Amino acid sequence: MRDEFEPSKGIQRVRQLPDPKLSALWDSIQIDASVKDRLVSQAMLNFTLRPVVDRSIIPLHGVILLVGPPGTGKTSLARGLANRTAQSFKSDRFRLLEIDPHSLTSSAMGKTQKAASELFSQSIAEAATNGPTIVLLDEVETLAADRSRMSLEANPIDIHRATDAVLVQLDALAESHPNLLFIATSNFPEAVDAAFTSRCDLVMTIPLPDKNACGLILRDCLAGLGKTFEPIAKLAVSSGVDRAALECVGLDGRAIRKMVTNALASSMKTAMNPERLTLDDLIDAAKAAKQERSIAVVHK
Repeated sequence: MRDEFEPSKGIQRVRQLPDPKLSALWDSIQIDASVKDRLVSQAMLNFTLRPVVDRSIIPLHGVILLVGPPGTGKTSLARGLANRTAQSFKSDRFRLLEIDPHSLTSSAMGKTQKAASELFSQSIAEAATNGPTIVLLDEVETLAADRSRMSLEANPIDIHRATDAVLVQLDALAESHPNLLFIATSNFPEAVDAAFTSRCDLVMTIPLPDKNACGLILRDCLAGLGKTFEPIAKLAVSSGVDRAALECVGLDGRAIRKMVTNALASSMKTAMNPERLTLDDLIDAAKAAKQERSIAVVHK
């Protein structure tokens, strides 16, 4: 039986698992199967080993950190991983809490530290008391900023204290709630405090898609459009898509899907009738997307 849980400050969303939508999301993520398998194995181990083995023997904290460039699907992967873990245990007692770290930050002295402490020690602990719980900490550097890179003169000491509070609470929850797993993400791993990273049981880098993954993402996007516009479905299975996929190397998954919309907007005729989309449109849009990205990098 599923219990009621009232979300509190800092918790953006609560999902009961398994969730069919997250199953579809997991399947749609085009990444090396070995990466998915490694993540699922680590998540499952968290719930099988931690309840029965003392932390003095295996000091697991119940934290997985996904790092990599923006757009590589880390957040989607984290949600899908949570769902796949619940499915692996064939249990409907799992819950996924999605944290909004930005809602905890405050310019008032002590507010961020207090909010972070209450979130972990009260809200997350309460959820874990009621059953196996997975917590998504997106953009974790917001809550666990690298203190060594900060100047106390230029940055409020509250940021330092908030990071301290998160680390203390992670230790406390690791001791008291072995049925709890954190999945954290970061676009900027160098901005994450080293003490947080040291508490991670696994740090996995999610890379930009290679040629094969680019092809899978592109074909998946075209096949989806093909359900509405039949000629695009034929384009999705054509051998020429491999040429477009090669042009996509260097783009992240989100950019590839947006590139397809740019190809559809390449002319007023195609925008009016998407069935006119051609392979050349896709190749030209991929080249343009990579050129725009390179310009953006130069101007950073």
